[in-house]
Amino acid sequence: MDATGLMLYEGKAKKIFAAARPDQVIQYFKDDATAFNAEKRGTIVGKGVVNNMVSERLFMLLDEKGIPTHFLERLSDREMLTKKVTIVPVEVVVRNVVAGSLAKRLGLQAGEAIEPAIVEFYYKNDALGDPLVNDDHLRLMKVATPGVLRELREQAHKINAVLKPFFVERKMQLVDFKLEFGVFHNKLILADEISPDTCRLWDMATGESMDKDRFRKDMGKIEEAYQEVLKRVCG
Repeated sequence: MDATGLMLYEGKAKKIFAAARPDQVIQYFKDDATAFNAEKRGTIVGKGVVNNMVSERLFMLLDEKGIPTHFLERLSDREMLTKKVTIVPVEVVVRNVVAGSLAKRLGLQAGEAIEPAIVEFYYKNDALGDPLVNDDHLRLMKVATPGVLRELREQAHKINAVLKPFFVERKMQLVDFKLEFGVFHNKLILADEISPDTCRLWDMATGESMDKDRFRKDMGKIEEAYQEVLKRVCG
């Protein structure tokens, strides 16, 4: 099955095309890389292939564990067939270890374990810089009902309970990660991708970053880190 040629949407990391069925779409994973709300732009060679294949493996794992996702099948190195969802404009971030913006905001020591994990909500709005929000803010803006937010939080914890030990088995620490959800036939399901773009991953032996932080912080060996994640997840 191939895209009909009609591009429905282009984001920072993916293009979305119409599929043969109206309730399905094709995600095309790009090599484009952005950081700091797209203020920094670049290319990570082969990133689209890595993210597509890693996402396939992790979506299949979650499906096996009874967590509904939009994944249907991988069509090629860069294309994935998915259910066509209406995205909930809330980024759900799960944090297992203090890092990144959390350390800066709260003055906490980076690397400190968070037990149990915490879940944060960010309002998906590029013009506002995707601000950190709480349940009351989202209710005020009529972005999501309390029931939907409760379900987002519950699903995030369930996904973390599956992914965290999966990465540990592959000698990687799942520090934090971003999730996006969508509505399909009135049901909330996991959408978007799960990849080194959306996860902060540290090598358990060396503490080295294995994700998009290497691009954000000009750490070098970005492609090598992505390929190593692919090897450990899918090898």
